[in-house]
Amino acid sequence: MYGCFGIRFFIVFLEVLTIAKLEHQLNEEIQDAEVRLIGAEGEQLGIMSADKANELAEEQGLDLVKISPNATPPVCKIMDYSKFCYDQKKREKDARKNQKVVEIKEIRMSPSIDTNDLNTKIKSALKFLGDGNRVKVSVRFRGREMAHTNLGEKLLMEFAEACSEAAAMEKNPKLEGRFMAMFLTPKTGK
Repeated sequence: MYGCFGIRFFIVFLEVLTIAKLEHQLNEEIQDAEVRLIGAEGEQLGIMSADKANELAEEQGLDLVKISPNATPPVCKIMDYSKFCYDQKKREKDARKNQKVVEIKEIRMSPSIDTNDLNTKIKSALKFLGDGNRVKVSVRFRGREMAHTNLGEKLLMEFAEACSEAAAMEKNPKLEGRFMAMFLTPKTGK
């Protein structure tokens, strides 16, 4: 029982370490002979030894963080690292919150669809386009219907015409196996 708890604690402890690290070297981890130092307010403090830079950071009660390890000499900055990590996580969270995921909704029909059914499919497509999603409209050909693919193309063109106020046709109808498909994208700047 205690062994299982110990393993869980160790795994959680490792996750906390990897989250807190964020691939920056801090304070005593910086072993370079010389570093270019930037102060807490963004001012250039010049090139000095890593030990001297670490002492300056400790005097101010802040952390020494290596922000550009590939530069010659490496660039380090004096900052409050926990506040920096918090602000970075907050920015990433806001960016994820504001991003819009565009889905592709599919509407399937047959070439012998009736008028009322077609109108219902058009209403569904307009709803999807209004939500900002792309719509894939496809016609499925079965058996002898493959001989009349021109009917499917005509149907798709009528569908695109009916949705022309809210959508733009991304690709012309194209036959792929037993399906003929086209994509509609919502018009921007409504």
